[in-house]
Amino acid sequence: MHPEPHTPGPAGAGHTHPDPGIDPPPPLPSTGGRPRALRIGIGGPVGSGKTALVAALCRALGEQLRLAVVTNDIYTTEDADFLLRNGVLPAERIRAVETGCCPHTAIRDDISANLDAVEDLESSLGPLDLVLVESGGDNLTATFSKGLIDRQIFVVDVSGGDKVPRKGGPGVTTADLLVINKTDLAPLVGADLSVMDRDARARRHGLPTVFLSLARDRAATPVAEWIRGLVAARATG
Repeated sequence: MHPEPHTPGPAGAGHTHPDPGIDPPPPLPSTGGRPRALRIGIGGPVGSGKTALVAALCRALGEQLRLAVVTNDIYTTEDADFLLRNGVLPAERIRAVETGCCPHTAIRDDISANLDAVEDLESSLGPLDLVLVESGGDNLTATFSKGLIDRQIFVVDVSGGDKVPRKGGPGVTTADLLVINKTDLAPLVGADLSVMDRDARARRHGLPTVFLSLARDRAATPVAEWIRGLVAARATG
């Protein structure tokens, strides 16, 4: 058995360490005389569960916050289509970007298509509290430009084994929140969550990490709470 910190709670909410100690985001520029939305980037390798996490966050936050989503795929709109099929947000609140190149290019190097999508959402929908920008599946080096987002969530899963946090990379080491997803699969793939916890702590130097199973917690409770804290901190200045 794994140590108690890795055992999901009664609702399967996962575990966060250490206390995120939410700091308010840096001051945000205004859009048309009003503060623009908080922008959170969600990146990670192919199959780690990014789109499922976005869907869970939309379900958890969509009735509380004025929310919109931008998805990135290389040559398709598959991730946006998944969100639409699952009805997590009205269609007008979702924009799909076809990058036509490696996903990291559109979120880090040439962010113009994503910026256009975000600004179009804010223009057409009016004031927003939060925009989630989902990267296409990339590797452990994927990071978002600070010109595009205010905070970054990086998602990995246990299927690659418990060595993933130890491998590091900018996504693992510098993301504002690391999500280790699909913890329910750990016994099936021989992944030791305590090893992943130890290595994440060593690599992240105090930045928060969440262990999550969306099969057990469809609202991604610890991630949603982290985002609520950021929005509340920003609202109080």
